[in-house]
Amino acid sequence: MSDLFENAPNQTSDYSAKDIEVLEGLEPVRRRPGMYIGGTDERAFHHLVAEVLDNSMDEAVAGHASRIEIELQEDGFVLVRDNGRGIPTDPHPRYKDKSALEVIFTTLHSGGKFSNKAYQTSGGLHGVGLSVVNALSDTLEIEVARDRQLWTQSYSRGHPQTKLEPKGAVQNRRGTTMRFRPDPEIFGESLHFKPAILARMARSKAYLFRGVEIRWSCAPSLIKEGSDVPVQEIYHFPNGLLDYLNRTMEGRVCVNEEAFAGLVEFPNNTGKVEWAVTWPEEGDVFFSSYCNTIPTPLGGSHEQGFRAALTKSLRGFAEMVGHKKSSSITADDICGAASIVISVFIPNPQFQGQTKEKLTTNDASRLVEVAMKDYFDHWLSGHPEIANKLLVHIIDRVEERLRKKSARDLNRKSATQRLRLPGKLVDCSKTSSHDTEIFLVEGDSAGGSAKQARDRTFQAILPLRGKVLNVASATEDKIRANQEIQDLVQALGCGMGKSFDISKLRYERIIIMTDADVDGAHIAALLINLFYQTMRGIIEEGRLYLAQPPLYRLSNGGTIAYVNTDAQKAKELATTFKGKTKIDISRFKGLGEMPAQQLKVTTMQPKNRTLLRVSLKPVLDKMADYETDREQLLQSTDLLVEHLMGKKPEHRFAFIQENAAFAKDLDV
Repeated sequence: MSDLFENAPNQTSDYSAKDIEVLEGLEPVRRRPGMYIGGTDERAFHHLVAEVLDNSMDEAVAGHASRIEIELQEDGFVLVRDNGRGIPTDPHPRYKDKSALEVIFTTLHSGGKFSNKAYQTSGGLHGVGLSVVNALSDTLEIEVARDRQLWTQSYSRGHPQTKLEPKGAVQNRRGTTMRFRPDPEIFGESLHFKPAILARMARSKAYLFRGVEIRWSCAPSLIKEGSDVPVQEIYHFPNGLLDYLNRTMEGRVCVNEEAFAGLVEFPNNTGKVEWAVTWPEEGDVFFSSYCNTIPTPLGGSHEQGFRAALTKSLRGFAEMVGHKKSSSITADDICGAASIVISVFIPNPQFQGQTKEKLTTNDASRLVEVAMKDYFDHWLSGHPEIANKLLVHIIDRVEERLRKKSARDLNRKSATQRLRLPGKLVDCSKTSSHDTEIFLVEGDSAGGSAKQARDRTFQAILPLRGKVLNVASATEDKIRANQEIQDLVQALGCGMGKSFDISKLRYERIIIMTDADVDGAHIAALLINLFYQTMRGIIEEGRLYLAQPPLYRLSNGGTIAYVNTDAQKAKELATTFKGKTKIDISRFKGLGEMPAQQLKVTTMQPKNRTLLRVSLKPVLDKMADYETDREQLLQSTDLLVEHLMGKKPEHRFAFIQENAAFAKDLDV
């Protein structure tokens, strides 16, 4: 070990005590501004105004100020004035030769907000706001009207340029006025205050505290032509966040005609929460949250409590009205469809970082949830019609989310990903969809014959077990849980419902091939219903077909004929086989009993087979000049399918009664 140290190079000769720097006063701020305001970009540049404005807002929230002025001047200065108590100007007990004002502006972590003696709730918590603004400004001028006396002092880059000077007595005036300009040595010459950002900041502060009036003004030369930023404006909103929400959502249709809004005091003087929420039927939404008037774009514990309250209340309402999907509702389903503004005021909040973009106070979540849940419960029960409309709106989002999840699970990204296809699918060898086809057959037995009869180059086989689910009378959950449907959708690759995309269809033709009997016809009807209800584009594009397998095989010597109906059989016997004896008549009980070669020749070989196309297109094309008639046709088709395949058997019974006279040759 001693050898190790003896042979080690001397690396300390150029590093000694003289290299240890001790930054005093506000020098750390100028050396590392990113630690205090998050950087030196445009956002940080405007954050300086927010720090000053927040101090005036703290005076207003504490009940000591009713008016704040913010002025953007032509020379690049910003002036912020309030009519609060004014920063104390008397000597500080710890620094006898300095006023309290100078201590605040030149010393980090100094201020009146570390305890709740001067402010019950406040946004300035770290005692670095005004001192940081001072350190990063090339010029800062402060004016305080307090105890009927006016005081002034000026600073540059954190250092006093004058002493705190009395300017004489003043009447009917009090408060603090700050005028400053950010230092171009820190931020560069190209950054300038933008009127739109500052006006929006002033307006949002007025919304957040309904008791304050904020007067905005801007030099006319700084406002670009065509901008909607006013030269002068008074922002005062007696209804607080509700006024903001109504103004923001003006002209948009919402599920709830009346916004859910309110203001609740927390117990034991621990703060309050104000909120305004609405659910637009369509379009963009937002979630804006604040703590002690400080915007929290990254959210935090107050947002968590809000989301939990809305979710528990709406789930409880859904359970009360007996909705089966109540347990599937999530906070994202509710809040992701809403435009929300929430503002909390709490003592001693804890934020993530000096820029206070995320609230981390644990108690805030519990306080907000308890207060909000009770009010939302009462709002839902007091507005049953709106509550039911809202529940339907949210359940639609739940179903859409589940559909998308199912589509992602079923999506086949490329033709080479064979492992994602259902195991019982026998695919064709062609990788493109051009001139390919898939046969949907009933049962493994028919599937076995079809596999032997197919042309493996372009023909795929998917056996289906039993009768497919009737989707017209089934719930979304039941459809998604049905394995046969999921296998079919996965094999086709185009999705279903709202996620349907015909451009992703893996085959050019889809052919339903069932037995030529009543059961086969029923299975075919259920499959057509499935496509019509969930993948209608396939029918509208004419991509769905019905195979026509023979019902009988007639043979005598070398003469063979295949027929599909009893009428065709009688005709063949009277013509082709007329006068012949010992005619062998075979009835196929199912495709599984048909030899593969016969199935190939009669039903699957393109040059011999007959296919029936299932399509609305020929009818719609004839009515192309009559848009109203087209719409009526589609509506009548929807109604017919609903009556024949829907949940109400009385509609089917009525249809049978009305059309029984037209039925012939019933196979019963």
